[in-house]
Amino acid sequence: MSGVSRRLLAEGLGTALLLAVVIGSGVMGERLAAGNVAIALLANTLATVGGLYVLIEVFGPVSGAHFNPAVSCAMAWRGELERGLLLPYAAAQLAGAVLGAWLAHAMFEMAIWQFSARPRSGVGQWIAEAVATFGLLLVILRAPAGRVAAMVAAYIGAAYWFTASTSFANPAAAFGRMFSDSFAGIAPASVPGFVAAELAGAALAVALDRWLRSVEPARHSAAPISTTPASCTTPSERP
Repeated sequence: MSGVSRRLLAEGLGTALLLAVVIGSGVMGERLAAGNVAIALLANTLATVGGLYVLIEVFGPVSGAHFNPAVSCAMAWRGELERGLLLPYAAAQLAGAVLGAWLAHAMFEMAIWQFSARPRSGVGQWIAEAVATFGLLLVILRAPAGRVAAMVAAYIGAAYWFTASTSFANPAAAFGRMFSDSFAGIAPASVPGFVAAELAGAALAVALDRWLRSVEPARHSAAPISTTPASCTTPSERP
């Protein structure tokens, strides 16, 4: 298997497992919470934080562990992902997201093929998604070497609670979750608004990071933090 094939497999498999964690923990939380939505969301949050941290550590050295087209777009724009790999990365992430939803359904003996009936729309939701994705991208772009996985997982865990949208922050996640009529689902009609807000938030984060890097040398003698091409994490960052 070629290096590119391994990277695409890592992105697809990692995204599938991430969606299985998000959707599966939502189903389990809702079933066990006896109608208490706060408890269900807490269970969903804790599982996502743990799963995301592990998946970034496992797949980061192979593909960069983007699992998110917005992250891949940012890396390609910065020259840290080959432009020719942007569309294949996004395709692998979208396909993986759907497969992850189906995997969660299979584990809980739910109908595999389904669409969500849970609407998530409105200005507040869109602002929340822009904020969630802005923060996520800023963490990825600014995190010190070796701390990306922990900081990303911690941020997403917090954003589950401080954003009105429960922080999808990922066009692939929004796409995959519309195929699940579960606690973590999103109605297909709500997806375009989420994706547009996520991409806007990501663009703002990239612009701010670029500006911060331009002023850092004037303020500090140390060089700005650099990242390794095509990766959010590298083998040297592993414990």
